[in-house]
Amino acid sequence: MNGGILEGKVTLVTGAGGGIGRATAVVLGQAGAKVLVSDVSTRRGEETADLVRGAGAEAEFFKADVSRAADVEALIATAVKRWGRLDCAHNNAGISGTVVNVADDTEENWDRTLAVDLKGVWLCMKYEIQQMLKQGGGSIVNTASTAGLLGAVRMGAYAAAKHGVVGLTRTAALEYARSNIRVNAICPGVVGTPVILGWFEANERLKKAMIAQEPIGRVGEPQEIGNAVAWLLSDHASFVTGAAIPIDGGMTAQ
Repeated sequence: MNGGILEGKVTLVTGAGGGIGRATAVVLGQAGAKVLVSDVSTRRGEETADLVRGAGAEAEFFKADVSRAADVEALIATAVKRWGRLDCAHNNAGISGTVVNVADDTEENWDRTLAVDLKGVWLCMKYEIQQMLKQGGGSIVNTASTAGLLGAVRMGAYAAAKHGVVGLTRTAALEYARSNIRVNAICPGVVGTPVILGWFEANERLKKAMIAQEPIGRVGEPQEIGNAVAWLLSDHASFVTGAAIPIDGGMTAQ
């Protein structure tokens, strides 16, 4: 489906050790891109890089914690050193944080969730955009969530971070529109990542409740999110910037 739409492009995927990030990295490789895979887990990141190579694409792994500026700066420098540029980035790394009511949340959970899910996206954009300005353009897709468009009961820190990602995406899109840099966000609904499937296995009632939120009647597949990311990063979406696109089976249309 995405064959060739990113042919020769140098791409980066953070949080690529599993779930949406892993699926996206493989899709980008299938679309002809060179892929720099990043994750905090070396084992899982290397596994993803091997999968991308198995799809016939060039891939490298670089371990990075996106909440640390030095890690992110080195990550972008690695792409440039390896391939000479950075054309596309999917800033996907994130954590769900503790599931708890707002008044019962802890400062530790709040700080860590915001550090990874919001500060991490900002740091990635900071160094990606600096490189893209030097080379004359690029495309960025940030992973937000339907929790960046709606409230998320018992996930206040996560919802705050994801709302922040949407606002940051729109702001950067406006700031760099004349610099040939497009910035968009995706807002996935319930997707069958290993974490979600683990929840389903442990709690049948939760599974039914989460699927019931999806008018389409099922959870999304990680590859379906990857397909949307590949399109947004490609020149096929050349007139799309500043968008926060729900990929949610109709959840936010209700």
